[in-house]
Amino acid sequence: MKHVSIVIPKGHTSIVNIGGTHQMLSWVNEFFQQTGRDPIFEIQLVGLEKTTVQTHGLFSIHPEALIEEITHTDLIILPAIHGNFEENLSQNSSLIPWLTARYKQGAEIVSLCVASFFLAETGLLDGKRCSTHWQFANEFRSRFPKADLRDEKILTEADGIYTSGGAYSFTNLIVYLIEKYAGRETAILAAKGFMVDIDRESQSPFTIFSGQKSHKDESILKAQAHIETHFNEKIAVDELCEDLALSRRTFERRFKKATANTVLEYHQRVKVEAAKKELELGRKNVSEVMFEVGYSDPKAFRDVFRKITGITPLAYTKKYSPNNSY
Repeated sequence: MKHVSIVIPKGHTSIVNIGGTHQMLSWVNEFFQQTGRDPIFEIQLVGLEKTTVQTHGLFSIHPEALIEEITHTDLIILPAIHGNFEENLSQNSSLIPWLTARYKQGAEIVSLCVASFFLAETGLLDGKRCSTHWQFANEFRSRFPKADLRDEKILTEADGIYTSGGAYSFTNLIVYLIEKYAGRETAILAAKGFMVDIDRESQSPFTIFSGQKSHKDESILKAQAHIETHFNEKIAVDELCEDLALSRRTFERRFKKATANTVLEYHQRVKVEAAKKELELGRKNVSEVMFEVGYSDPKAFRDVFRKITGITPLAYTKKYSPNNSY
C-alpha cells in the first residue's frame, strides 16, 4: 500500500485541493474494494499543528499526524497556499527540511497550483520542468530563475516531482497519478465520475496575457507600450531601436531578458490576446477578427493562435462566445 501524505500547511490553504485530492484517492480505494482488490492508498492528513483554522475561521482541519511523526512516506501532496509568500514561508519553514529529507529518502512530491512557489524554495525544482497558475508565472520566474517553468502545461513530471497548473487543473494531475498507480481503466472511470477532461495538457486557453511588466527596464517598458498600441501594424524594430537609442542586438537581448519573449513572440501574444477578446464578444467572425488584429493569411493566424492558446480560433469562439448555445 502506498502511503500518501496530504500536507495541511499553516495559513490560507486551498480547501478544494485538500478535499478534492482526498476524495479522489479515497474513491480509488473504494473502487478497488468493490472489485475484490485491496485498497492501494493509505491516505493521511499531515500538518504542522494539531488544528489548522482555514478560510477566516469557516473551517478547521485536524491532521491525523504531525510532520515530525512521518519519517517515511511514498507520496507527498502540497495544496496551494494563498496570500503573502514571505509570510507563508515563514510560518511553514519547518516543512522545507522535511520535504527535502523525504524526497532524498525516495518520496515523490506533488505540488498543486501555487504550491510550486513553496516547493521551489526547497531548491528541488532547480533545473526541473514545472508548472504553476498562469496568473503567477511572471512572479515565479522572477523568484526562481533556476526552475524550468512551463506555465502553459496543465501538469509536469520530473524526477519524482509533479506540478499542476492553476485552480481546478489539480484534478487532471490527480487523475494522472491514479493512472500511474492504479491503471488506465481506473483513471478513465475516475475522470468520468469526477467529470475531468482526461489527457488535457494545456492551460493556455485560460491564460489572459497582460504583458510581463514587473521588470524595471524603462526602455523595454516603452517598447512594450509601443507594440501594444500598434499591435495591428508591422513593428519596425530598427526604428524602435533608434527611438530608444539602443543597438538592435542590445535591444533584443534586453527585451528577451525583461519579458521572457522575443520581440516577435511578444507581438504575436499581444495580437492573439486582442483576437481572443474580440472572439469572446461574439460580434465578429474569425475572418473579421483576423484582419482587425493585423493578419491577412488565415493559416498563419490559425497557426499562431493555436501555438499560443492550444486551440484554433474557431474552437476558441465555440468555447467562449456568448453566441454559443448550451
